[in-house]
Amino acid sequence: MMKYISGLLFIFIFYASCGQNQTSVPKQNNRSHRSGLSESQLKEAAASKIPMSMVRNVRQAKNGDILIASYVGVYRYDGTSFTNMTSTIEWPTFWDVLEDRKGNLWLASQDSGVYFQPAGQTSFKHFKAKDGTGISSALHIYEDRAGNIWFGASRYDGKSFRTFTTKDGFPSNNIRLLLEDKTGKLWFGAQGENMFVYDGKTFTVLKNEDGKAFNNVWSIIEDKKGSIWFGANGLWRYDGRTFTKVSQRDAYAIIEDKKGNIWTTGGVTGQGWALSRYDAETLYNENPTVTEIMSIKEGALLGLLEAKDGSIWFGAMGPESQVYRYDGKTLTDFKNEEGRE
Repeated sequence: MMKYISGLLFIFIFYASCGQNQTSVPKQNNRSHRSGLSESQLKEAAASKIPMSMVRNVRQAKNGDILIASYVGVYRYDGTSFTNMTSTIEWPTFWDVLEDRKGNLWLASQDSGVYFQPAGQTSFKHFKAKDGTGISSALHIYEDRAGNIWFGASRYDGKSFRTFTTKDGFPSNNIRLLLEDKTGKLWFGAQGENMFVYDGKTFTVLKNEDGKAFNNVWSIIEDKKGSIWFGANGLWRYDGRTFTKVSQRDAYAIIEDKKGNIWTTGGVTGQGWALSRYDAETLYNENPTVTEIMSIKEGALLGLLEAKDGSIWFGAMGPESQVYRYDGKTLTDFKNEEGRE
């Protein structure tokens, strides 16, 4: 088995989600019905000046621009307006975007592999399964500490692609790396399967005090104190010894902001989905203070980002499909703002 992997594993199709009752996120596998849009609506979305289809992930470029992976296009927001960077790419289904440490841009798509734009260039190179990459679908991108780029179970080391399976010693072919912590341990989730941690030698299934394994874990972070946070039928925290269920609110995406607050998007039992903030001062209390910033009854709230200016960006799918920004006081709906301040 390869020695010490630092990266993101498992190309997953997200069909269920965060919520005590498994709030459902509809699958969108047919390109002619992306996000519930008709063919004419798809063309309108692709030509739009703002993201107006499902937004799965939001990232930030080195120069501070916001990068938005919308189902029918990847957009760049420079603080004033949006630019569709993929208007010349015909009908892919984008799920993620990443600018790596070298300034290269990577795009992940559900059904057409990976797109690569070298730093300083404007055209994209297209990596597909038939090119020997092993990548037919890529729904998440991760750059490890060594600078390798991961697309599910496939790793690009700057020269070639390699896809890892159970033959390489992994406990599942559906495993995906979610976090490389400060100690070097690797935290993995798997579609419909358990959560694992890898210490460089052994994969261990993680279980709570009742002996039940955590499964369907979509997001893991490490906070400033070194505790691990993740969503699995609720929001959980692990301090290295004990698993604590912090909230019944589940978490599809989790971030820690500069002030130490924990933010999540996820299902709330019987209430749809919400963007929630767990206040830093009470995080380790038995009942931390939670503020619900936004909630929706239909669809889902997805990827999360804290921008350099401290604003919180998040994506949505369903009737509210678009990207939002929350500056601590005002929630900006770019659909109604037409992409302008």
